[in-house]
Amino acid sequence: MSKMNEYWKANLKLVGLCIAIWFVVSFGFSILFVDALNGIRLGGYKLGFWFAQQGSIYTFVALIFFYANRMAKLDRKFGVEED
Repeated sequence: MSKMNEYWKANLKLVGLCIAIWFVVSFGFSILFVDALNGIRLGGYKLGFWFAQQGSIYTFVALIFFYANRMAKLDRKFGVEED
C-alpha cells in the first residue's frame, strides 16, 4: 500500500472514531439511555437532560480539538504537515 493510501486510511479511521463517539454521546446518552441516566444528577439537572442540552455540544467541541491534535501528529508522521 502506498504512503498516501496509508495516510488516508488512518485519517478515515480517526474520523470514524470521532463520529462514533459523537453518535454515542449525542444519540445514545441523550435518547436511548436517557431514562437510566436521569437517575443521576449533575449540577441539579438530570444527567440525561444535561447530555441532550449541553453534553453533546461539549463533546463535539472536545472532539474538534482531539481531531486537530491527532491529525497534526498524523501529518508529521507521513510528512505532509503544513508550514
